[in-house]
Amino acid sequence: MKIWHFILVIAVAGLLALFYKGLWGDPRAIPTVLIGTQAVTFSGPEVRTGEIVSTNRFQGKVILINFWASWCLECRTEHENLMALSRRFSPNPDFVMLGINYQDRLEDAKKYLQDYGSNFDHVRDLKGTISIDYGVYGVPETFVIDRQGIIRYKYVGPLMGPAYTHLTDDILQPLLEGRSISRS
Repeated sequence: MKIWHFILVIAVAGLLALFYKGLWGDPRAIPTVLIGTQAVTFSGPEVRTGEIVSTNRFQGKVILINFWASWCLECRTEHENLMALSRRFSPNPDFVMLGINYQDRLEDAKKYLQDYGSNFDHVRDLKGTISIDYGVYGVPETFVIDRQGIIRYKYVGPLMGPAYTHLTDDILQPLLEGRSISRS
């Protein structure tokens, strides 16, 4: 009987240690097994126009994908940075930026883009399949796909401060110049 008490104490201590570690961990540091894998191609209606947008037509380009929703406060926080990022890199013909509208009402998404502005396409994720294919935990989340269609970067949370600078200087710029990047 004493061995079972010992095993129970060890199991409880292990669970407490995992819980403690989880409390102090960085919630944005959610690892993804998708880095280094082929990105899933997708298509869907553009939020404002309804025109079908397909990633198949962007083969050979560096693609930035940002998952967002009108009800997401952090999405509003990063929105101006996304607009600036689009203005900075869109002149490069090898760059494409797409927003993926996640679990949102069409009217709310349209109003959001009208109120906050937009200078890139936004695809509606009608059934959540794009989000599932990319392993999205919540919004905002950002992915970068290289010219060969490989996911090279994922960031969870709003692109602000050091995260924004890292994305632009250490991820996008090298990929657009044909240089490799370190695993991020």
